[in-house]
Amino acid sequence: MSERTKNLPRRSCHATPGSNEKMLGKAPGLGADMVFLDLEDSVSPLEKEAAREKVVNAIKNQDWGDTTVCVRVNAWDTEWTYRDVITVVENAGERLDEIMLPKVQNAADVVALDLLLTQIEKVTGRQSRVGIEAQIETAQGLINVEEICAASDRLETIIFGPADFAASTEMPVLTGGVQIPEYPGDHFHYVFSKILMAGRANGLQVIDGPFLKIRELDALRDYAMRSRILGFDGKWSLHPDQVKVINEVYTPTQEQFDKAFDILDAYEKATTEGERRGAVMFGDEMIDEASRKMANKFVSRGSRAGMSRSAG
Repeated sequence: MSERTKNLPRRSCHATPGSNEKMLGKAPGLGADMVFLDLEDSVSPLEKEAAREKVVNAIKNQDWGDTTVCVRVNAWDTEWTYRDVITVVENAGERLDEIMLPKVQNAADVVALDLLLTQIEKVTGRQSRVGIEAQIETAQGLINVEEICAASDRLETIIFGPADFAASTEMPVLTGGVQIPEYPGDHFHYVFSKILMAGRANGLQVIDGPFLKIRELDALRDYAMRSRILGFDGKWSLHPDQVKVINEVYTPTQEQFDKAFDILDAYEKATTEGERRGAVMFGDEMIDEASRKMANKFVSRGSRAGMSRSAG
């Protein structure tokens, strides 16, 4: 895990095709918490090798500010993976934060990438460790997600890939990552929950995949709220217009942020002053140690997103 990025927000994780120099040039200014430069699905097979150099140049020669910078390489079942990793990590410099590995099937996939990164870092004398982001996109990957999340201390996030997952499980849909009106509920609820539990048990951030209907921002907000309520840290964006919506959804409101501080203050006073009670009334609700833990998570998430407590 990278010391620089492990505590940075990943509310919006913006996908940028590695073969498109125009989009690569715009990526740093979109306001996304994390940007990944893609060598996989958004790049034509005939452009994959040339895209490596474009990605390296974008990382080295652009001002990324505090943005987490990641490169998604091709999956291990292709002929491109090892050269993707070697070319990018050897040449992109210290500003590269992470490598994203798609279609992770088992823990061995992550271990293999970890070993390759370790060798590259030793040879190049790289000062900072490269983090790993792992995508769960298949039935096999979901079955093994607990072992995958525990496979390497380089892991920073676990990500759900809805379109490939729908294909893997043969769902009768042609658009991934959107609500299915014919299903009486959320068809990915179990998947969301299983990935979330595995990620949290191993200290990882947990990210939802893309919403493919890029012009339907209200529908994006509605669907993103499903994984946000479960506890996900963020979601992919595919278009600049999606970034603002996603950042808003995965950030506490100011009211929630301030209330969390008030709960912490009230609990601290109750447990350290007077009768030193472990449970006390806060308005019309009872708060205790579990309330403190929940409030701490809101404060942590809001602070990570740059929020400040309201005055007074």
